[in-house]
Amino acid sequence: MTGITRISKESIFSDLNNLKVITATSNEYADCFGFTEDEVFESLRIYGLTDMKEEVRLWYDGFSFGKVQGIYDPWSIINFLDKGEVGPYWTNTSSNNLAGNLIRQGSRQIKETFEILLSGESITTEINEQIVYEQLNIDESAIWSLLLASGYLKVRKCLIQKDFMMDWRQLYELEITNLEVMIMFRGLVRDWFASSASNYNDFIKAMLQDDIKAMNVYMNRVSITTFSFFDTGKKPSAESEPERFYHGFVLGLIVELEDRYTVASNRESGFGRYDVMLEPKEHTDDAIIMEFKVQDVNDEKTLNDTVQSALDQIELKEYSAYLIARGIPQDRIRKYGFAFHGKNVLIGSKRE
Repeated sequence: MTGITRISKESIFSDLNNLKVITATSNEYADCFGFTEDEVFESLRIYGLTDMKEEVRLWYDGFSFGKVQGIYDPWSIINFLDKGEVGPYWTNTSSNNLAGNLIRQGSRQIKETFEILLSGESITTEINEQIVYEQLNIDESAIWSLLLASGYLKVRKCLIQKDFMMDWRQLYELEITNLEVMIMFRGLVRDWFASSASNYNDFIKAMLQDDIKAMNVYMNRVSITTFSFFDTGKKPSAESEPERFYHGFVLGLIVELEDRYTVASNRESGFGRYDVMLEPKEHTDDAIIMEFKVQDVNDEKTLNDTVQSALDQIELKEYSAYLIARGIPQDRIRKYGFAFHGKNVLIGSKRE
């Protein structure tokens, strides 16, 4: 029997028990779950496509099983050989809804980790390959185990570390499998914002033009149409963890602006961690720092107070230190404070 994850664990009280489970990190049959590179390149030679080696490797290489690296997905390779052109073949064979929903409805930490993967970097985490389907909504970290088991992530290396209790832990460095999977994930992010694409794109244009008035108009429209979508449904949207929407917004920025900016979030700069930073790739663009704050009705009477608190934090913690160290002058750094109360948004700015 084959599958991605277990529906339930076997039991001595069931009719199905004592199973030997082979997982993505098992060494048994490790070279049997796909085509090896030698097999793929030989197929390319037979079909007269030898000049496509590097493109095929970029798109379809990357699967790993146990200690064996460089396994290619058979479905994608077969379709490529049939059509003679690269494309998202394997990732289009299913809706990918489960993976998308777990990320979309996950905590801010899940979204931040997903952002790291989208940027092409790796993450280090423990893996529980004994997870069962019904536990996916209970243990948020199980999302990475599921994505590894289903082929969306691959093991870059295995690490053995001691934790604070001096117990040994087995950690895995994971990254997105290949270009085909990367394109699929970026498509998921675009789909999240499809219902408000017009307002969202108008917001991006207004931000690039430093049009605060238009930014406020469009951002409020975006929040109204998407906030509930990012809620898990366990609590009313205005009361559940607000960072879920805010970080969804950040993920949208990554997809939209990556050709012009290096986008980072929750990184250290100065004396703290900023929420979002956009470092321009060309000297003609301004750098941007964003700080998100939820209104504390006990200390802040209006959203204007919350905006000012966000802008004060940018200054107090000297978040612009990283950009200045990179040679960007103060007068080319824009600072935005985002204040939220439920679905209401107010944006203010400061420039030296």
